[in-house]
Amino acid sequence: SRMFRIVLFLLLIALAAWGASWVAEQPGDVALILGGTKYTVSLSLFALALGIVIVTAMFVWWLVRLLWKTPGHIRRSNRERRHARGRHAITQGLLAIGHGDSSAARAHAQVAQRHAGHDPLTLLLHAQSAQLDGDRDGAQRAFRAMAERKDTRLLGLRGLFIEAQRADDPVAAVMLAEEALKLSPSSSWASHAVLGFCCAKGDWTGALSILDNNQSSGLIDKATYRRQRGVLLTARALELVNVDRDLSRDSAMEAVKLAPTLVPAAVLASKYESEAHQVRRSMRIVETAWLAQPHPDLADAYAHVKLGDSARQRLVRVETLAAKAPGHIEGALAIARAAIDASEFAKAREALAPFIAAPTQRVAMLMAEIERTEHGDSGRARAWTLRAVRALHDPAWTAVGYVSDSW
Repeated sequence: SRMFRIVLFLLLIALAAWGASWVAEQPGDVALILGGTKYTVSLSLFALALGIVIVTAMFVWWLVRLLWKTPGHIRRSNRERRHARGRHAITQGLLAIGHGDSSAARAHAQVAQRHAGHDPLTLLLHAQSAQLDGDRDGAQRAFRAMAERKDTRLLGLRGLFIEAQRADDPVAAVMLAEEALKLSPSSSWASHAVLGFCCAKGDWTGALSILDNNQSSGLIDKATYRRQRGVLLTARALELVNVDRDLSRDSAMEAVKLAPTLVPAAVLASKYESEAHQVRRSMRIVETAWLAQPHPDLADAYAHVKLGDSARQRLVRVETLAAKAPGHIEGALAIARAAIDASEFAKAREALAPFIAAPTQRVAMLMAEIERTEHGDSGRARAWTLRAVRALHDPAWTAVGYVSDSW
C-alpha cells in the first residue's frame, strides 16, 4: 500500500513535468480582450498564471473551510474531554465502591454527574454509592431514573426490586419482578422472584407456566426442569387431594415420572396406585425412591400398600423394604414401628439395638414406647423420654431456616 502510493506520486510528478514541457513547446499566444483593450500573452505564461490562480483558489477554499469548522472542532474536543473525564470518574467511583470507600465513591459520582450526566453508568454509580452510604431514598431515585430510560430500564427495575426486598415490601417487589419479566422473559432474577411468589400463594398453574418459560428460554437445563416440574406437580396434587381427586392423581403420577426419587411424589403416587389395586406398581414406586433416600414416609406407605393387611403382614413387608438399604437407620426405625404394632417387641429391640448408644429422638421415643407397652414400665419409659429431649435431632424438612414435620 505504501509502495503503491510512492509509485503513484512519482507518476503524477512525471506527468506534470511532461505536461509543462509540452505546453512550453507549443507555439502561439493567448489573446484576452477586456474593456476594449487586447492583452496578449504567451501560451506558457498563460498556463502558469492559470495554475497559480487555481492553487490560490484551492488554498483560499481550504482556509475558509478551516475557519468555518474550527468552532465545531473546538466544541467536539471539549465534549470528548468532558466525556473522558466523566468515564474516568465513573471507573474510579466503581472501584471505590468495590473496596467500600463511600466518600470517594460519592465524590467521583458528583464529578461524573458534571461531565457525563447522561451516561447510564453515571446513574448506576449514583445508585450504588447511595446504597453504600445507606441512603435508601437516593438509591431509589437513581434506580427510578434508570427505570425510565429504555436502555437501563431492566437494570433500574432490578435495583428497585432489591430495595423493595430490603424494605420488606413483597407486593412491590413482585410487581417489579413481573414488569421485568414482561420486558425480558429470559431474566433469571425476575422469573425466580415471580416463581417464588406463585408458590407462596399456591398458584401452581402460574408457577408451572413460568417454569416452562424458564426451560424454553434456556435458564434451566432439562434435568433441573424435570425435577422442578415434578416438585410443583406434587404440590398441586397434595393441595387438590380433597378438592379435585382426578387432577390430583394425574399430577401425582406425572410428578413421580419426572422425579421418581422425590419422596412426597412417590408416597402420593403409591397411595393412588394402592387405591386402584395396583399393588406391584405401588411397591415399585416406593422402592425406587427408597433406594435413593430411605425416608419414614416411604416406609409407612410401603407398609400400607395393601389395604386390609394385618400388623404382622405389614411387618414382613417393611422388613423386605429395609433389606434393600441394609444398616440404614430409617430401615431400623420402620421395622421397630411395625414390630411394636405387631407386638413383636423382641424384634423391635433388635432393630434399634445398634442405635441406642447414641440415640436420635425417634429412637428414644420408640424405646420409651416399647418399655411402656411391653412391660408397663413407666419408669424406664420416662427415662427414655427424658433422653429423647437431649438426643440428636432426626432429619427433617427444612426451607430457609424453617423446619417442618411434613413436606
